[in-house]
Amino acid sequence: MNGIIDKITEFITEMLQGWVLSNLETMFTDVNDKVGTIAGEVAKTPSTWNSSIFNMIQTLSTNVILPIAGMIISFVLVYELITMVIDKNNMHEFDTSLFFRFLGKAFVAVWFLSNTSTIVMALFDVGSHVVMQAQAQITGSTSLDVTSTLTTMFNNQIATMGIGELIQLGMETMIISVCMKIMSVLITVILYGRMIEIYLYVSVAPIPCATATNREWGSIGNNYLKGILALAFQGFFIMVCVAIYAILVSSVTVATNLHTALWSIASYTVILCFSLFKTGTLAKSVFNAH
Repeated sequence: MNGIIDKITEFITEMLQGWVLSNLETMFTDVNDKVGTIAGEVAKTPSTWNSSIFNMIQTLSTNVILPIAGMIISFVLVYELITMVIDKNNMHEFDTSLFFRFLGKAFVAVWFLSNTSTIVMALFDVGSHVVMQAQAQITGSTSLDVTSTLTTMFNNQIATMGIGELIQLGMETMIISVCMKIMSVLITVILYGRMIEIYLYVSVAPIPCATATNREWGSIGNNYLKGILALAFQGFFIMVCVAIYAILVSSVTVATNLHTALWSIASYTVILCFSLFKTGTLAKSVFNAH
């Protein structure tokens, strides 16, 4: 009779161990997949992230925004000429070099407006290059060895657990796995939200760039370029957050208490989401964009 009970107990134990290991495998695979997704997404430029959206934005910018920017730059140049004349005591201190300076400023302003798209994309290319360099440095530490981790957990703790503790652990891993999937959706929202913000910035690029060369109106264009740089380098801050998160999660392999380690993973994931939400504000603060 005791032999039958032992066999039933052994069967239930093995079934629960398989359930727990399956939950853990899914959890750590989700961690690796999400880390890889973040690293791949933030390294993309607006033109490579979604070419269809980018082409639409370029068309709107060229056909709708650029004519308005042309009117604005005409006003800005006239305002610039009037200002230069007034600065010379209403032409009582007339200097022919004034017109050469004005023509020089006008040339730069028109060239800047004509090449707005190239300049903006170049800034994003710089940001993408920085992200890719960061990715090359930290990629090796952002991927967990799932097989080794599970083997360590099983040998050290899971294999010695009873039925009651395995049921508790199975419920915990199931709840945490669901939380990880919810956090995964939030991370995707953050990444897509950043790209949508970038496309919105790019769509109106000619208007602020039309004011960049003027002394008084130039703050609009300058702040716009700071905002572009902030969005470009936000990807770098996201990569740093991912690297820190992966290092924290990897500590689960040496944790002495499996229950504590699993809830720590959930906490780290929440912290990652919060940190990703803050990267945009941090990037704008660093580049003084507002």
